[in-house]
Amino acid sequence: MRLAGIINESVVDGPGIRAVVFAQGCRHHCKGCQNPHTHSFEGGRLMAVEEVAATVTANPLISGVTFSGGDPFEQAGSFALLARLLKTRKLSVMTYTGYTFEELILGLKSNPGWRNLLERTDILVDGRFELEKKDSSLAFRGSANQRIIDVPKTLATGKITVLGFGREALRTSA
Repeated sequence: MRLAGIINESVVDGPGIRAVVFAQGCRHHCKGCQNPHTHSFEGGRLMAVEEVAATVTANPLISGVTFSGGDPFEQAGSFALLARLLKTRKLSVMTYTGYTFEELILGLKSNPGWRNLLERTDILVDGRFELEKKDSSLAFRGSANQRIIDVPKTLATGKITVLGFGREALRTSA
């Protein structure tokens, strides 16, 4: 898999203490993206999936791993395999993508790896970053159009289940 990098511990890229694996390559090129160095499909470095799994699971403090980028769905097969390995170690998987959930569902037939990655993702942050909708008060996302989706529940019910965190959850529960 081609990666832009790995962060061993983060508390801003999902719930709990998480490792973050940054995919190299993104077709979206969102204006104002915080990781523009990850857009090129030629950059980064190649790592074996097993090596990435060993690197992130070496930290006993993490409760999960976040896939960011770039866009992990551009390398869905490799990220799905990584997610499978992480799940055997009882780690949660959170995936960021510029694709909307609906775009992913429509693309399942033409992108076979998408289904595997989606089915192994616990939490999905979907949608392109929109600079005009940037909101630094939102937990785990950069712009108000992006959703935090409970993937297992959404796939089971056929209805998108959006999760709230931090101040957002307080606002929606009041």
